[in-house]
Amino acid sequence: MVSVIKPLALAFSILAVAAPGALAQAVDYPSKTVRIIVGFAAGGAPDALARILGEKFGQAWQQSVVIENRTGAQGNIAMSAVAKAPADGYTLALVPIGNAAVNPSLFSDLPYDIVRDFAPITQIATVENVLVVGAQSPVKSLQELVALGRSGSANLTYATPGAGSLAHLAAELFARGGGFEMRHVPYRGVSPALTDVLRGEVTMTFAQLSTAKPFIDSGQMRALGVASKERSAVLPDLPTVAEGAGIPGFEAVSWYALMAPAQTPEPIIAKLHKEAARILQTPEMKGALEAQGAKPVGGTPAELAAVIAQDTARWAKIIREANIKPN
Repeated sequence: MVSVIKPLALAFSILAVAAPGALAQAVDYPSKTVRIIVGFAAGGAPDALARILGEKFGQAWQQSVVIENRTGAQGNIAMSAVAKAPADGYTLALVPIGNAAVNPSLFSDLPYDIVRDFAPITQIATVENVLVVGAQSPVKSLQELVALGRSGSANLTYATPGAGSLAHLAAELFARGGGFEMRHVPYRGVSPALTDVLRGEVTMTFAQLSTAKPFIDSGQMRALGVASKERSAVLPDLPTVAEGAGIPGFEAVSWYALMAPAQTPEPIIAKLHKEAARILQTPEMKGALEAQGAKPVGGTPAELAAVIAQDTARWAKIIREANIKPN
């Protein structure tokens, strides 16, 4: 994996070279409206996160920051638009893990190259995912689910919001780590996938904690484990999938990042990162993110490049081995 991570991170650093006169541009930046393009509909997690960050940017800069939703093709349309935008810091992208580290391995005709066409700014936040079953399910723990799968006595199924989604990859990683098979039941979106798990028509799914928690709190769903390295502060009694299922190193965490077109002057990237990192550490922003089930990060551009490289390599392996194709 190291051999993959280092070249990708190096490629990002090479593309972030400052252009002549960039320092002067950064001093005046931003002097006009900044756009943050989101590849998903208003009201969803990416949109909500972009609007929270955009509002704080606008307050800090005393400048307008608008959120533009360009939906379609699993976020690829928005990514392509940002890749082709002027590299001046006035068009940014709110990038989910899927567009940065999954789609490059999933689509053979992707209209952008995440390394060639984008400059990392910062990883904004991580979002925990949980493995859930319907409340009427006889499965009460991860150990029981794994034992059931290994016994071959049940036709286990898992719902996802679509082929190649993180829920799909997480379920494949879970089944392979547990040494059993499950049947994939893809849907067009999170809501119908959760609905059929809730009804007991599908065995389980992985869902973002912010989305699943209302169903967990109401008793309509049962959470069996959190797909992160550490237990969740929101559900501290819930084991991690690694410890509960006995799958060492299991992790399937969603995240969101802020990126700009490649060749955006390095001083502008540095200014954006500094401001984003400051905002993400304010109590108000932390509270707003926690309300969305997210944890602030605010890492450097180099750290984001390393995360993208690592997750690209990890999920590419699952996509290849499971022969996953997009919808």
